[in-house]
Amino acid sequence: MFCPQCGSIQNGELKFCKVCGANLQAVRQAVATRETGEKIDWSKTWVAEMFMSSEEAVKRKAELERLQGITPDVKRYNEIKAGVITASTGLAVAIFLLFFMQGLILSGKVSPDTAEILSRLWIAGVIPVFVGLALIFNGLFVSKKLVESSGQGRPTEPNAFERGAEPQTLRSADTTEFIPSGFSVTEETTKHLRNSGRKQ
Repeated sequence: MFCPQCGSIQNGELKFCKVCGANLQAVRQAVATRETGEKIDWSKTWVAEMFMSSEEAVKRKAELERLQGITPDVKRYNEIKAGVITASTGLAVAIFLLFFMQGLILSGKVSPDTAEILSRLWIAGVIPVFVGLALIFNGLFVSKKLVESSGQGRPTEPNAFERGAEPQTLRSADTTEFIPSGFSVTEETTKHLRNSGRKQ
């Protein structure tokens, strides 16, 4: 048997690991009592998504976005960012192809017909530039109107700074929340040494 804590090979009859002191008997019990006859909840798998109607899929996507904090404003900024990245990449590809193909043509090892094609190959980089510009345009103008229209139906409520309230902060981490495993023989065996004084 392999010890789950230190990975050493142990005799199958031992109750505790000889190397780290892990409780091998508890590991055996956990493995033996594991339920193998659990029923699968198909509603939580990809099968349920496959049979979901388009309206349900849209509702589910909106609910997931709401839980993740993805607002229409965040979507708009992500769209603009994606547009800038796509346009920049397309421009870089176009420049690279232009210089690379000109280098091939100037080497003189290319026939005139092939040189004619290679000299125009840089235009392939223009496609992502236009896609990026379309994303930027959509994010700046079209999505802005969608954000404004989605915000009109909601009552505007003053934020915490306008009300004069203190901003919320996260509480400090509490390490006592961890649950001890109890799988080791040597765990907490030296606890009494902290309180005992040195004997003269």
